[in-house]
Amino acid sequence: MVKRNKVTIIGAGNVGSTTAQRLAEKEIGDVVLLDIVPDLPQGKALDILESSPIYRFNAKVSGTNNYADTANSEIVIITSGIPRKPGMSRDDLLKTNANIVSQVTRQVVRYSPDAILIVVSNPLDAMTYVASKVSGFPKNRVIGMAGVLDTSRFRTFIAMELGVSVENVNAFVLGGHGDTMVPAIRYTTVVGIPVAELIPKDRLDLIIKRTKEGGAEIVSLLKTGSAYYAPSAAIVEMVEAILKNKNKILPCAAYCHGEYGIKDLFVGVPVKLGVNGVEKIIEISLTPEEKAGILKSAEAVSELCQSVDRLGL
Repeated sequence: MVKRNKVTIIGAGNVGSTTAQRLAEKEIGDVVLLDIVPDLPQGKALDILESSPIYRFNAKVSGTNNYADTANSEIVIITSGIPRKPGMSRDDLLKTNANIVSQVTRQVVRYSPDAILIVVSNPLDAMTYVASKVSGFPKNRVIGMAGVLDTSRFRTFIAMELGVSVENVNAFVLGGHGDTMVPAIRYTTVVGIPVAELIPKDRLDLIIKRTKEGGAEIVSLLKTGSAYYAPSAAIVEMVEAILKNKNKILPCAAYCHGEYGIKDLFVGVPVKLGVNGVEKIIEISLTPEEKAGILKSAEAVSELCQSVDRLGL
């Protein structure tokens, strides 16, 4: 009997449950959805499973409140945490979510010591650092999901601006997840044509601004809650690249050992994703402006990580 891959998702909120649905429909592996709320993951898992005859997938989907059911997962996706609430400072959010991710990671290590971790919780770069610090896993097995999402938003807005297929647009976004992200304009093309030749700078600057504010724009429209369709799609692309050993180059928050002048930090860079997680960080030449941008982003990440260290997790 052929063993299926096992993917665990911690957190059965909108991001977690939508990710479970997408993974199951693509038959990438069997999915375990875990949450601390009694019956919530069980109900969502059953609902997804009952769609399988219609969408014709045979992946198993189960919900649980017990970490023992996640044992021996190849990949564990951490979506746990709370969104920033009115009146909550960034430090408050950092402390709360760092404690949550820390507790989750300890359980993951106990039951799936050989897993690859994909961190989705915010603030993303700092939470990836927490998971790495607490797990003690090799750095290639701890990855943050942000760049794939930011790049997808960037590609969407470029396609909308030009009225072309999103499939024609290639791009990637470097740096931290948020205001300090750095879209790599020189490497952004539409069927091979540099985007700067197709979109005037003032319009392109507006697209970059909208990309940086992409999550906030959705929050303001939804009024309650945040994005989950695009984030879940980004997670699935990463999972598929790893479990199918595609060696696919994607922008992810990875641990830098000096690449781009960044050391001992998780920052968004192009990486080759394969069966071992981060197989290699791809270094590309940057303009002085781009280099300054990614170093500024790294500084912001470093400040968050120093705050994490002061928590003594």
